[in-house]
Amino acid sequence: MSSYKDFTYSLGSFSASILGQTVSAFAIFFYVDVLKVPTRLISLAMVFYGIWNAVNDPLFGQISDRTRTRWGRRKPYIIWFTVPLCVAFALLWMPPFPEGAAHQLFVYYFIVIFFFDGLFTIVVLNWTALFPEMYPELEDRARVSALRQILGILGLIAAVALPPMIYGSLGWKFLGVLYGALGLVTMYASLLGAQERPEFAQDQGLGLLQALRYTFINKSFMTYVIPAMLIQYTFVALPAAIPFYAKYVLKATDFQTTLFLGTLFVMAIPFAAVWAKIVSRLGPKKSFIRAMIYYGVCLLPFFIAQNYIHAIIIAVLLSFGLAGLMVLLDIFIADVTDEDEVRTGVRREGMYFGVNGFMIRLGISMNAVIMGSILDSFGYNPNLPEQPASALLGMRLLMTLIPIAAVALALLIFRYYPLEGERLREIKMKVNALHLEKASRKR
Repeated sequence: MSSYKDFTYSLGSFSASILGQTVSAFAIFFYVDVLKVPTRLISLAMVFYGIWNAVNDPLFGQISDRTRTRWGRRKPYIIWFTVPLCVAFALLWMPPFPEGAAHQLFVYYFIVIFFFDGLFTIVVLNWTALFPEMYPELEDRARVSALRQILGILGLIAAVALPPMIYGSLGWKFLGVLYGALGLVTMYASLLGAQERPEFAQDQGLGLLQALRYTFINKSFMTYVIPAMLIQYTFVALPAAIPFYAKYVLKATDFQTTLFLGTLFVMAIPFAAVWAKIVSRLGPKKSFIRAMIYYGVCLLPFFIAQNYIHAIIIAVLLSFGLAGLMVLLDIFIADVTDEDEVRTGVRREGMYFGVNGFMIRLGISMNAVIMGSILDSFGYNPNLPEQPASALLGMRLLMTLIPIAAVALALLIFRYYPLEGERLREIKMKVNALHLEKASRKR
């Protein structure tokens, strides 16, 4: 497959990052610190948000797997739902109620975040589900996953490093419109490189209950998806905590906060290419374990950092582990769907990415609850220009011990992941033979 198609398809990662990560990093900060909505109300909204994701991610994945149109299984959803997704994103940053109107703002946030998330699931799930289908070999998956993550990191930089400068000078509404437009253009551009294999649309598919059963009894998937949820919780937790940590603990300006966040993600870009080679040499499982250990160790110094220079040094070290984790995550789901196809005879990327998406959103909800609880219990008060020592301690914990505990638990569970070595090679041989059989039936 040409590098042009690799690049254009991978642009969807930029779109997903700039939309999803901006919401993850700044929505709570915007509604709590700027608009003064009580943290307990936002935490309540995120609990229901998690319940909603328990339904919509697997359901939309199943619908996608069973869709049959002349344009494909995945592309029609991207075409039709990208525009309303980007409109919903923009609306999140332009509430029609003033600062301090807590209950009205809570209701508005509740409605718009649910609308945004449902559309985000439909579009991004279908874009992501194309990845295992388009790239069946590990070397190709590692290479394109690295490219996707490089573009995703650029989206992350835009999402978590630039907003303080943008909303500081041009306002939150401008941020919403600008990033919504960028998300729209790059997601549609990804369709220029997207390809579907028509022989997979011949598969009859599984019913919803049968599909759920096969998914949740799959040992390979469960020993991956729970650690992945814990890791991706940290991806949400750190950007969400950094605006508080930088402002109150490090006494950083908006520009310094941007520099801190930018360093973390800019340095991850060249490291993503390094990890593509490491994965090809060591295999996914060994690479993932090494990346988790390094990442967890590098989080600890944030507890004693005294200024943003310290934080930048730590961010440089942390970015190597971050890049490895980001490159590897979707490779595992691709391998799991190969194993599942050997077992069921059906390609079910939609369901697996749907359940994985639910677990990611569960991590987002978990972060909102943990973050709200820590800030409240440690005495954070958004009306104070200087926070008490107890609140500063809580912010340090949100940057260190809490995500480190999540990484440690992920390591304990992931050691039981079975797809490595001879077993993984056997799955690859069987799935390649099955694909040749399906292609011959199509002819």
